[in-house]
Amino acid sequence: MIPGTGQVAPPAGAGWAVRAGELWRAARSVVPPGHLDAAGCNVPSDRVLDAVAAQLRLERERGGYAAVPDLTPARSALAGLVGAGPQDVAFLESGTAAMAALLGGWRLPPGSRVGHARTEYGSTLMLLHRLAAQRGWQPVELPVDGDARLDLEGLRGLLAAGLDLVIVSHVASHRGVVQPAEEIGALCRAAGVPLVLDVCQSLGQVEVRGAGASAYVGTSRKWLAGPRGVGFLIVPGLTPAMDAAVPTLGGHQWSAEGDGPVPLPGAVRFESSEAAVAARAGLGAAVLEHQELGPFAVHAHLADLGRTARGVLDGAGGWRAVEPLDEPSALVTLRPPQGDSAQSAAVRAAEASLLVNVVPTARAPLDLREPVLRVSPPPGTPLETLQALARVLAR
Repeated sequence: MIPGTGQVAPPAGAGWAVRAGELWRAARSVVPPGHLDAAGCNVPSDRVLDAVAAQLRLERERGGYAAVPDLTPARSALAGLVGAGPQDVAFLESGTAAMAALLGGWRLPPGSRVGHARTEYGSTLMLLHRLAAQRGWQPVELPVDGDARLDLEGLRGLLAAGLDLVIVSHVASHRGVVQPAEEIGALCRAAGVPLVLDVCQSLGQVEVRGAGASAYVGTSRKWLAGPRGVGFLIVPGLTPAMDAAVPTLGGHQWSAEGDGPVPLPGAVRFESSEAAVAARAGLGAAVLEHQELGPFAVHAHLADLGRTARGVLDGAGGWRAVEPLDEPSALVTLRPPQGDSAQSAAVRAAEASLLVNVVPTARAPLDLREPVLRVSPPPGTPLETLQALARVLAR
């Protein structure tokens, strides 16, 4: 049984996970050679490309506002990945925009204690600290272990002492450790504290259902392999205290009593009215394709790719994997040896037609002391590509 999903897992050793990678590749007539940056911007499928182009053509033929697509199937598919409903989904421009819409409008009273780990994403930290200064919130650092995994007993103690909100990145941008979201969610629910789970780097590569979060913030362009310029907010735990930072005509109506804007039911209150609708259609196509491939098979395949990548790359030229070698994620981060740097390695990789990513300290200012090299192989990445990168690192 897959934890938190009620689904029966396919049998191990049957090749079903490898097959998911093969099908993922087959759905793309073009994949850049040496692409190892799925965690930055993945490769959309032909179907996603066609969905975006078809929507743009329709807008040209009918007029943009007359060509508004029915995004209900896209909302349903996306909501299903976290165990929510279509009414809980709002489309925005990015994960950062979604987090800003959520936290910016959340009516937490002055003195509220907001928990986050030191590994939290840089833009979320900046947003949280600005809101804390403006509204009198108190950021509280959540304890982590040596791998930067949340300390559950420490969280339990802080919840008992009093927290009003907890924010967790399921998988951080700068290290591929998978946080125990299901256990974190259970602790927060037992304490009656809302949990915001950032799934920008997890949805599409690890299981998210079972977390039971109050809200999920995510993006299209990473592991879901949708187009850039679209993100989402899923809010199954909507309360009267949760509203958008900026009301819009698409998500609010003017009070009949003249008291100002009143949010419409559901997460649409967070949705930006004007947007690149074609990108939203593309994200819908990507999520439906992910469901058809089989999320569990894709997750298992990517976890195996991550373990393989760490096995090949850890120690090459003195580079060391940051996360445990058997961590079940395909986001791999490498710390440079003395005399080398992430920037230099990325340049050498590009010369060998290998696309990797340098994660600057700004992505996690409380946790990173130097830039790291991030390697995130998309499904179906051949072993030879990882071996080629190992040779580059060894130079």
